[in-house]
Amino acid sequence: MKIVSIVGTRPNFIKLAALIEEIKKHKIEHILIHTGQHYDTHMSHLFFSELELPEPDEHLVSSGDRSVSDQREFLKEIIKAALERQKPKPDLVIVVGDVNSTVAGAEAAHELGIKVAHVEAGLRSFDKTMPEEINRIETDRVSDYLFTTEKSGNINLERERINKNKIFFVGNVMIDTLLKHKEKAKTSDILSKLKLNKNNYAVLTLHRPSNVDNKKGFENIIAILEKIQEKIKIVFPVHPRTKKSIKLFKLNKKIKNMKNLIITEPLGYLDFMHLMAKGKLVLTDSGGIQEETTVLGIPCITLRKNTERPVTVEQGTNLLVSTDKNEVIKKSLEIINNKLAINNKIPELWDGKASQRIIKILLERFKK
Repeated sequence: MKIVSIVGTRPNFIKLAALIEEIKKHKIEHILIHTGQHYDTHMSHLFFSELELPEPDEHLVSSGDRSVSDQREFLKEIIKAALERQKPKPDLVIVVGDVNSTVAGAEAAHELGIKVAHVEAGLRSFDKTMPEEINRIETDRVSDYLFTTEKSGNINLERERINKNKIFFVGNVMIDTLLKHKEKAKTSDILSKLKLNKNNYAVLTLHRPSNVDNKKGFENIIAILEKIQEKIKIVFPVHPRTKKSIKLFKLNKKIKNMKNLIITEPLGYLDFMHLMAKGKLVLTDSGGIQEETTVLGIPCITLRKNTERPVTVEQGTNLLVSTDKNEVIKKSLEIINNKLAINNKIPELWDGKASQRIIKILLERFKK
């Protein structure tokens, strides 16, 4: 059996790390293609090293700062060319998540008559203004194996009339990776580097277009931070997209004036996991962080009106608060002052064995 895995962004690296480790245990020829969608070579290399990922067999040209549609089309063509170079033809292409590399890889394989497995299928925010939502829907539409992380994914796919025989509830590969590296992350010295005390700071991540590409929306986030940082230190690893918006909207001065807002470059996987695990709370617009904080037992305030991961709200530590200034400040202060009870249940099959289930299913299916 010959499998090609496609990665392009840091969340992809995390999700594929556990899967690749499982693939190595079997008689499977594995090819790793890196699309270069995240083109920060330092960060890419750091994640590969920390997650013990093999060097990519093909590292494609960076897709850079193209528009969403241009980047998707560009990625599809270069992935298609890379797949056509594979002799013999792959049996399967694995894509993970919901980024442009995901949908481009799925469509490229589908057009070449190669079967597609989508890991993290069926998640839906029901907000089609989000590029990720379109990517998820289109990836699922062309996939032959749809591996879901939570039961809402199965329900969504069946509602979209996707054949039940293609859908498999297997758990969460991102959690496989987290559980494997949890002990190693404890050796991180990020707290001493940033002069932080355990349980006495918050962590912030921002990158969604609705929060950082709109000046009014970003200024609202800044106003929220100004209030929260009066009560607790906030560590803010700045995403490249967010960094550009700070400069474009001339928000540098407001950010510098916040004495308890600690700005850092994007962090490696182990440092960031340790930072989350030892913090008081996390504020984010990231989907993956909603999942990771649930397993780490850390309160998470999601700065969005919707989530494609409802299990993190129903069972986990995630609070879907939106970006309403008063509400975010209120909930944050309740957490800081220990006045808010947070759920702390681990969702079904988030047990570190999702990768094993996926590879077992694929091997069984391809034997038939």
